Amino acid sequence: MAFVTEKHLDDSQYTYKLSPSIKKYTLMDTTFIKNKLGNYELTRILENVPNSGDGPILKIIVKSDLSGFKLSVTDKSGLKNMNIFNSADNKMIQEKFYFQMNALVDRGIFVKA
Repeated sequence: MAFVTEKHLDDSQYTYKLSPSIKKYTLMDTTFIKNKLGNYELTRILENVPNSGDGPILKIIVKSDLSGFKLSVTDKSGLKNMNIFNSADNKMIQEKFYFQMNALVDRGIFVKA
C-alpha cells in the first residue's frame, strides 16, 4: 500500500487527511513509534471485549517527512484488510475506531471531512 494524503475506509462516515499543522513531537506524544525506516507507526487492537487481545488491528503509518500516511484495519494476523463498518455486529469495534481517530484529530494529526 502506498502513502496517501487522504484516506476513506470502505463504508466509514469520514475521510481522514493529514493535518497541515502536524508535528513529529505530537506523533511521539500520541504513542507513535519510529520504525526501522524512520516512519512513525501506531498499532491498536480494536477489541469487543476489553483486554481480550482479540479483534481487528488499526494500523497507521505516517511517512518520516510527514507528507503521507497509510491507514488500515486488518485481521489479527495483520495480513488481510477488514471492513468493520459493514455489519451492525461490529458496533463496539466501530466506536473504538472512531474514538482513536477522534483523539488523533483532536491532537492535530488528522483532519476529518
